[in-house]
Amino acid sequence: MDYFKKINKAVPRFDDKVGYKIKTKNEIDTLQVNLTRRCNLSCKHCHLSCNPNRSEDMSMDVADKVIDLLKNYDFKTLDITGGAPEMSQVCKYLISNASMFGKKVMIRSNLTIYNDPKYQNIPNFLKENKVYIIASLPFYEKKKTDKMRGVGVFGDSIKVLKTLNSLGYGKNPDLNLNLVYNPSGAMIPQSQEELEDVYRTKLLDEYKIVFNNLFVITNSPIGNFGKWLDKSNNLNRYMKRLYNSYNPVVINDVMCRNALSVDYDGKVYDCDFNLSLKMGVKSSNKTIFDISKYDLEDREIVTANHCYSCTAGSGSS
Repeated sequence: MDYFKKINKAVPRFDDKVGYKIKTKNEIDTLQVNLTRRCNLSCKHCHLSCNPNRSEDMSMDVADKVIDLLKNYDFKTLDITGGAPEMSQVCKYLISNASMFGKKVMIRSNLTIYNDPKYQNIPNFLKENKVYIIASLPFYEKKKTDKMRGVGVFGDSIKVLKTLNSLGYGKNPDLNLNLVYNPSGAMIPQSQEELEDVYRTKLLDEYKIVFNNLFVITNSPIGNFGKWLDKSNNLNRYMKRLYNSYNPVVINDVMCRNALSVDYDGKVYDCDFNLSLKMGVKSSNKTIFDISKYDLEDREIVTANHCYSCTAGSGSS
């Protein structure tokens, strides 16, 4: 990953900018699991370079250990991601088990997967288990969304959002539907509050769609997006934008401080971005099969210059 070396040379080191080592909070309450690299889409901004041709998937052995971790270390939330996590053989298994003993379960979905006949039953399954849906909709207009994710993606996403609304998502207090915005180029997003107001108005007026919250994500300069930045000669400019927009106030709320990320093979990371880069936790115990509670608590987080994306401006939700 030559572009990653360029990222770390483009601006001063993240650790030097912060001035101290970032550590986890006392309570690690979220267990994020990346189930698969398989996806029905191949998106320009994907930090994991997922696509339909990839086959990596979590085994039942790893899934069982995830359930053990949820029980033994009192995680409050199971955060399921991918790829398209719905395409994993263990997706429903994890949701059913986590819901059974009262954990909050979130799934990060690209929405369009639910148009595939193989996965059309999943929205009802999510409703039955009161799963929080975090749905990617890079923009509220067709042109920009299709440019990032492929022709027809916006229309397919709108169709699914209407289905989710019909099931009560975004309307019923127990059925939470949140949307995610990503910039389409080498830019830092505007404020979350302003964008949420625009999204809410546009989607309601034009499509009668409602949702709970909009989360704004600053694209990380890795994976597909990092490669695009490098090839388009935008990498240095983007890194300088991130660096100049660094906001020390948001460090307290970055996700890595209260979460542990587990890959499909059971290896553990501080966050999904470090997972993409194979930058494991500093603990000597690198998988969920040998990690201890001591490894989780007061953990020094592994950082590099891609971390500027989570600390720029108002932060990355």
